Amino acid sequence: MTEPYTYAYYPVFCDLRGRLAVVVGGGSVAERKMETLLEYGADVHCIAPLVTPGVESLVAQGLITHEERGYVRGDLAGAFLVVCATDSTEVNRAVYQEAEGQGCLVNVVDVPELCNFIVPSIVKRGPLQIAISTGGAAPVVAKRIRRELEAAYGEEWECYVALLGRIRRLVLERVPGGEPVRKPIFEAIAASDLFERVMAGECPDAEDVFRRFAAAAATTAVLEAAPPADAGAGD
Repeated sequence: MTEPYTYAYYPVFCDLRGRLAVVVGGGSVAERKMETLLEYGADVHCIAPLVTPGVESLVAQGLITHEERGYVRGDLAGAFLVVCATDSTEVNRAVYQEAEGQGCLVNVVDVPELCNFIVPSIVKRGPLQIAISTGGAAPVVAKRIRRELEAAYGEEWECYVALLGRIRRLVLERVPGGEPVRKPIFEAIAASDLFERVMAGECPDAEDVFRRFAAAAATTAVLEAAPPADAGAGD
């Protein structure tokens, strides 16, 4: 069988909001997987005869659904994503085969050959996410790099990137002309002192920033469109 690190995985970010994610298993690893899936908006359904107190709490809060039994073929109907976290080689392989047959994304925890996707180490700062993967070759290295990136990209990046997102929406809504007009505005904002202001503890208002840079862009456009001062002058 091909070793997982002899080929490259295609990096992609999935929208899980409202999509069914089935988790087979109810132990501590499965619990962590469920919590992460919930964080990203998935509809989580757990199948396991026994679950941790944490999983029981998620059920009691109505955050997930749970069937108190072992996996049987057909349990993955309608699933978009499947996570299997059991100690049974037989169950793991059966879950993988059914998921593959249905075209689901499937990850059997710690069994790379029974996965069609793997979960990277993630640095999350609000809308900014940095994913690190070694393709299964060296997970410890991926975690070390994650810690380094967590130190390099502090909590201020959450505010900064969220602010850029609000400004971007304003530009897209209010500035006509498409990319040739908007791109210089985005570049000017990115090159400005906005990040330093956030680092200093300021909370710039998106409307104020938009007005500042939109006005500057409009002035530049007018100057560029104007004829030279000596245009039409005689010798």
